[in-house]
Amino acid sequence: MFTSAFAFAVAGALAAFPIALGLGVQKRAVAYYNPLAGGGSMFADAGNGLGEPLNVIISGLSSPDVLNEDGLINYARAIGFSTECFGIHIGNPFPANLGDGHGWVNQTVELRQDYGDAGAGTCLESLIGGDHFRVYFQNGPTADSGAAFLAVSKEEPATDNHDIVPDGYDIGRDELVAGAIGTTSYNGVTYRTTAQNVTGLLPVGSAGVNHGIAIDGIVTVLTVTIE
Repeated sequence: MFTSAFAFAVAGALAAFPIALGLGVQKRAVAYYNPLAGGGSMFADAGNGLGEPLNVIISGLSSPDVLNEDGLINYARAIGFSTECFGIHIGNPFPANLGDGHGWVNQTVELRQDYGDAGAGTCLESLIGGDHFRVYFQNGPTADSGAAFLAVSKEEPATDNHDIVPDGYDIGRDELVAGAIGTTSYNGVTYRTTAQNVTGLLPVGSAGVNHGIAIDGIVTVLTVTIE
């Protein structure tokens, strides 16, 4: 008959066994995987043989509740963006291939500068122009970082067909990042955002870039923590 001490020792050893084997331990998250390593691209396909740079990444090391469509929309509203005017999208979606095994996938959502009014401000952006971004999640079977890749730009008003302003990819990125870093909040959720600039993911110059607009090759990686 087993003594209580012996039973306790066996139970402790069995409890520790999965840990010793690394079982049941969540795999370490990564900020993102380079899409090029999986046959993808750092450009969304604009449908004309050119692309829009994926110039901001919301890191896979961010709080999980940010890294889904609803969570990202709430975060976007905390940093000055919201869903499109009356939910109406004009124009074709742009697909991206994040090298995660999903191939070319259309944007999950497109968000626009809301000029301080999350309810109707994007209607003003649609009229007078401003910053906007397309969202793609890296969540495929071969590279599941959970990161959100953003194609950010600053566009002209509707009278100029929403073309991108000169230097509009770099400007849009920088303005989004400036509004994101630090502490922001929306709908009772408080976020703390840090930023790091990364080179080597995007090229420098205008080759292959939509509208022939040169870019500086910088991708800003945001890590967003819910407090």
